[in-house]
Amino acid sequence: MAASSKGSMLHLLCKYYFSLTKCRRGVTALHTSFSHTRNTHSNVSGTNVNFLMFEASSPYGLRSYKELYELSIQDPETFWGALAKERLLWSKPFDQVKDCDFRQGKINWFCGGQLNVSVNCLDQHAHKTPDRIALIWEKDEPGTEVKITYRELLETTCRLANTLRRHGVQKGERIAIYMPVSPLAVAAMLACARIGAVHTVVFAGFSAEALAGRIQDAQCRAVITSNQGLRGGRVIELKKTVDEAVKTCPTVKHVFVANRTENKVPMSEIDIQLEEEMAKESPVCDPEVLRSEDMLFMLYTSGSTGKPKGIVHTQAGYLLYAALTHQYVFDYRPGDVFGCVADIGWVTGHSYVVYGPLCNGATTVLFESTPVYPDPGRYWEMVQRLRINQFYGAPTAIRLLLKYGESWVKKYDRSSLKTLGSVGEPINNEAWEWFYNVVGDGQCTLVDTWWQTETGGICISPRPSEQGAEIVPAMAMRPFFGIQPVLMDEKGNRVEGNNVSGALCIGQPWPGMARTIHGDHQRFVDSYLKDYPGHYFTGDGAHRSKKGYYQITGRMDDVINISGHRLGTAEIEDAMDEHPDVPETAVIGFPHDIKGEAAFAFVVLKDNISLTESAVVDELKAIVASKIAKYAVPDHVLIVKRLPKTRSGKIMRRVLKKIATNQTSELGDITTLDDPSVITEIVEAYKKYKGQS
Repeated sequence: MAASSKGSMLHLLCKYYFSLTKCRRGVTALHTSFSHTRNTHSNVSGTNVNFLMFEASSPYGLRSYKELYELSIQDPETFWGALAKERLLWSKPFDQVKDCDFRQGKINWFCGGQLNVSVNCLDQHAHKTPDRIALIWEKDEPGTEVKITYRELLETTCRLANTLRRHGVQKGERIAIYMPVSPLAVAAMLACARIGAVHTVVFAGFSAEALAGRIQDAQCRAVITSNQGLRGGRVIELKKTVDEAVKTCPTVKHVFVANRTENKVPMSEIDIQLEEEMAKESPVCDPEVLRSEDMLFMLYTSGSTGKPKGIVHTQAGYLLYAALTHQYVFDYRPGDVFGCVADIGWVTGHSYVVYGPLCNGATTVLFESTPVYPDPGRYWEMVQRLRINQFYGAPTAIRLLLKYGESWVKKYDRSSLKTLGSVGEPINNEAWEWFYNVVGDGQCTLVDTWWQTETGGICISPRPSEQGAEIVPAMAMRPFFGIQPVLMDEKGNRVEGNNVSGALCIGQPWPGMARTIHGDHQRFVDSYLKDYPGHYFTGDGAHRSKKGYYQITGRMDDVINISGHRLGTAEIEDAMDEHPDVPETAVIGFPHDIKGEAAFAFVVLKDNISLTESAVVDELKAIVASKIAKYAVPDHVLIVKRLPKTRSGKIMRRVLKKIATNQTSELGDITTLDDPSVITEIVEAYKKYKGQS
């Protein structure tokens, strides 16, 4: 089955590119009128968009996605340099497009250039169209949305930026943001960008200990939070969590507290009422002039070692890449309402709720609630009420909602939808078909997007493409411009041809990619650039189909993907190992109908423990929830006498995974096990456990 297309952006992008390259080469520039004709839907979703076609032959002969893509790979300096000059506002033009070498761990784009990200996201739009809606805040209670114009968002951002400056926040200092999805959280991110501070947004579901670890690693000077959060009808005690976290964070000088609810919370001497202070400030704030490679933000992601990594993204390259992928993957047009339902605590929220859409002058939705509050029709009621044109969400939510049936979808008008997107993990065929046929009525382009916190933006997706090109269900398919996927074998050699599989690498740098891990560049090199010299290693495996399309097959390291959130198994193991009765644990991921993957823990207990096994299991789950987050709690905890280890002492997790997925007849080579009889012990314990559950 091939999905219908609403048209390709290729002709528009090609014509745009021709005007830029002509300008770059000193030829009189073609004046490109984008003619962003709005998709007129009437009551039928799927009407084709009329694209601006070539009016004359191109002097460079580029007429297809394939040709334009090949140019982006073969001549990235010209491709990205032209786009950066035209798409971004610069205080000082760059003098070198790129200075990159994967083998040396060196990644620099638009060298010598200076700009300010908040100016690109706010000022240019506030000056041209001040009353255009920038944000639609879909609050927890349906029907209570709040609309914020570009002028209002700019003024709020400036007041917040001036507040930070008045309290001593300097360029380059790190600020932690621990807030619900809200306009003030977006303003906090942009205020940091305006004054050159570096924000690290921490998902507001993380525990106090997890928050403290991130604040300590980043050495944050301040925290911006809210008194409470609201989600799914529940009150979340954010300030209480921050109070606990900052007890062990001596670098924190101030905690700025916004009011999401009217409830009072205890305030200490370092706490500052944010709105009260902002009211004293001017709505104008001079932006800091920043270099292209100055740090924009840090975002922590799990690694295989157990210690979260502070992934660093910088200014110009990240912003350009987020804006371009937002426009061309989703076929965003001016006037569209873009609905990405991700939390701002994740990279999807950074790139496709905040920076990408706002740089493009879009109207972007901030979704504070859950997909089933107050009922399983919440997403689709919101689509109808806000007339959302692009809807971008996680397969986990789609799998959850399809179990409630079609009626919750069909009762709402979804004819405004043009593009559907999935993000965070590979989407399975059943969920893809339901999303496409039920939610989209078989009329919307559905893009299964693959990317990572480290990549900054979408790398592989069915769109952009040739006009009318096929979309294969549940497959990411085509690389974005500048992305060169490479499959590698176990010996580090490239796997050529089609209908082959291997480790997914990217063969050359692109502007949106991460630059380093905060405070540990060697770890960045070791994690991403060392295994396959000259390439970026994604940690994922992939299959290249007979037609040359890419299918992501899953993680190749000890990282699991729970509801779209990457989590190192070592991080869960480290938490559980702190229990006094637990000397050793091993955690693996296993398939889950709703969450995609879930955690399964094999736990060894000490002899003569005072508690019952069930009590220990309850305590272990509480520890994981406290130290990491509730979503990290293993679905299953199996008590075993010992773990399968090699003679060198390494735990054979692949064997445990086979047992947990009922594949004991396919254990593979276990000759390196120190004592193969341990397999029988664990299998018997597993059978007993399954019989009881």
